[in-house]
Amino acid sequence: MQQLLQQAQKMQQDLARAQEELARTEVDGQAGGGLVHATVTGAGELRALKIDPKAVDPEDTETLADLIVAAVHAANQNAQTLQQQKLGPLAQGLGGGSGIPGLPF
Repeated sequence: MQQLLQQAQKMQQDLARAQEELARTEVDGQAGGGLVHATVTGAGELRALKIDPKAVDPEDTETLADLIVAAVHAANQNAQTLQQQKLGPLAQGLGGGSGIPGLPF
Protein backbone atom coordinates (compact mmCIF):
# COMPACT_ATOMS: atom_id res chain seq x y z
CA MET A 1 0.00 0.00 0.00
CA GLN A 2 2.87 2.37 0.86
CA GLN A 3 4.47 1.73 -2.53
CA LEU A 4 1.19 2.51 -4.28
CA LEU A 5 0.90 5.80 -2.39
CA GLN A 6 4.48 6.70 -3.31
CA GLN A 7 3.76 5.98 -6.98
CA ALA A 8 0.65 8.15 -6.89
CA GLN A 9 2.57 10.98 -5.24
CA LYS A 10 5.35 10.77 -7.84
CA MET A 11 2.81 10.82 -10.67
CA GLN A 12 1.11 13.82 -9.08
CA GLN A 13 4.47 15.63 -8.92
CA ASP A 14 5.21 14.70 -12.55
CA LEU A 15 1.80 15.99 -13.59
CA ALA A 16 2.33 19.29 -11.77
CA ARG A 17 5.75 19.66 -13.40
CA ALA A 18 4.28 18.97 -16.84
CA GLN A 19 1.51 21.53 -16.27
CA GLU A 20 4.08 24.16 -15.25
CA GLU A 21 6.08 23.40 -18.38
CA LEU A 22 2.95 23.78 -20.50
CA ALA A 23 2.26 27.17 -18.95
CA ARG A 24 5.73 28.33 -20.05
CA THR A 25 5.74 26.75 -23.53
CA GLU A 26 4.53 28.90 -26.41
CA VAL A 27 2.72 27.48 -29.44
CA ASP A 28 1.88 29.28 -32.69
CA GLY A 29 -1.06 29.21 -35.07
CA GLN A 30 -1.65 31.10 -38.28
CA ALA A 31 -4.37 31.99 -40.75
CA GLY A 32 -4.68 33.64 -44.12
CA GLY A 33 -1.53 32.06 -45.48
CA GLY A 34 0.50 33.58 -42.67
CA LEU A 35 -1.11 37.02 -42.64
CA VAL A 36 -2.14 36.57 -39.01
CA HIS A 37 -0.08 34.74 -36.37
CA ALA A 38 -1.27 33.97 -32.84
CA THR A 39 0.92 32.72 -30.02
CA VAL A 40 -0.59 30.94 -27.01
CA THR A 41 0.90 29.06 -24.10
CA GLY A 42 0.51 25.31 -23.87
CA ALA A 43 -2.22 26.09 -21.34
CA GLY A 44 -4.12 28.13 -23.95
CA GLU A 45 -3.33 31.70 -22.78
CA LEU A 46 -3.02 34.18 -25.67
CA ARG A 47 0.44 35.78 -25.51
CA ALA A 48 0.93 37.52 -28.87
CA LEU A 49 -0.87 38.43 -32.04
CA LYS A 50 0.93 39.57 -35.21
CA ILE A 51 -0.99 40.99 -38.15
CA ASP A 52 0.66 41.60 -41.51
CA PRO A 53 -0.28 45.07 -42.80
CA LYS A 54 -1.53 43.41 -46.02
CA ALA A 55 -4.35 41.89 -43.95
CA VAL A 56 -5.65 45.30 -42.88
CA ASP A 57 -8.38 46.72 -45.10
CA PRO A 58 -10.40 49.49 -43.40
CA GLU A 59 -13.29 48.65 -45.70
CA ASP A 60 -13.33 44.97 -44.66
CA THR A 61 -12.71 44.55 -40.95
CA GLU A 62 -14.83 41.39 -40.84
CA THR A 63 -12.25 39.41 -42.82
CA LEU A 64 -9.48 40.57 -40.49
CA ALA A 65 -11.58 39.55 -37.48
CA ASP A 66 -12.18 36.13 -39.05
CA LEU A 67 -8.44 35.70 -39.66
CA ILE A 68 -7.66 36.60 -36.05
CA VAL A 69 -10.22 34.13 -34.72
CA ALA A 70 -8.88 31.42 -37.06
CA ALA A 71 -5.26 32.03 -36.01
CA VAL A 72 -6.13 31.92 -32.30
CA HIS A 73 -8.18 28.77 -32.88
CA ALA A 74 -5.27 27.12 -34.73
CA ALA A 75 -2.87 28.06 -31.93
CA ASN A 76 -5.24 26.64 -29.31
CA GLN A 77 -5.57 23.40 -31.28
CA ASN A 78 -1.78 23.14 -31.30
CA ALA A 79 -1.77 23.81 -27.54
CA GLN A 80 -4.29 21.00 -27.00
CA THR A 81 -2.12 18.63 -29.02
CA LEU A 82 0.84 19.61 -26.85
CA GLN A 83 -1.25 19.05 -23.71
CA GLN A 84 -2.19 15.57 -24.86
CA GLN A 85 1.44 14.75 -25.67
CA LYS A 86 2.73 15.97 -22.31
CA LEU A 87 -0.13 15.08 -19.98
CA GLY A 88 -1.73 12.11 -21.73
CA PRO A 89 0.74 9.47 -20.54
CA LEU A 90 0.62 10.87 -17.00
CA ALA A 91 -3.16 10.99 -16.96
CA GLN A 92 -3.41 7.42 -18.20
CA GLY A 93 -1.10 6.33 -15.43
CA LEU A 94 -3.51 7.88 -12.98
CA GLY A 95 -6.43 5.81 -14.18
CA GLY A 96 -7.22 6.39 -17.82
CA GLY A 97 -7.28 10.16 -18.17
CA SER A 98 -11.00 10.75 -18.28
CA GLY A 99 -12.41 11.93 -15.02
CA ILE A 100 -9.37 13.83 -13.80
CA PRO A 101 -10.61 17.33 -12.97
CA GLY A 102 -8.91 20.08 -14.96
CA LEU A 103 -7.70 17.90 -17.80
CA PRO A 104 -9.35 18.27 -21.21
CA PHE A 105 -9.05 14.57 -22.11
